[in-house]
Amino acid sequence: MDPWLLTLTQFAILAYAVLGGVFLAFSDFIMRALGRTSGGAEAMQSINREVFRIAFIALFLGMVPLSLVLAIGGWVAATDPLRPVAAAVLYLVGCFAVTAAGNVPLNERLAGMDASTPQARDWWATVYGPRWTRLNTVRTVACLAAAWLLLGALVQNGH
Repeated sequence: MDPWLLTLTQFAILAYAVLGGVFLAFSDFIMRALGRTSGGAEAMQSINREVFRIAFIALFLGMVPLSLVLAIGGWVAATDPLRPVAAAVLYLVGCFAVTAAGNVPLNERLAGMDASTPQARDWWATVYGPRWTRLNTVRTVACLAAAWLLLGALVQNGH
């Protein structure tokens, strides 16, 4: 395997795993903890503003082109091209597209609310929290499965 492709694959494994870990924390305990407080909606509004800081968003967005590069590189160079291609599809569809089509619209609707109102708290508890967490769990599984597939591709290729 080309050294650059190997390095990019190793980086992608770590990046997918890190992103999956962030998503896992939200699905596993952060959303539940926020739901048990009276200020959960307000806290999530703040989180949604802060997520655009450089580290997370750079990794999240940067994995889109890197996933495409790995899919193409894997298709050309890997013994089993299905793994890198499947990893890319998992990230692009199961994480990025789910975020764009599901989590972001929910976040935008929440951002437009006065989180201190009973209506906002009710929407948070009955719609936002459960739906956002389900979508987030899909992102978690997609990222961790993508990491697992790339790790399997490296092992299969003797790396």
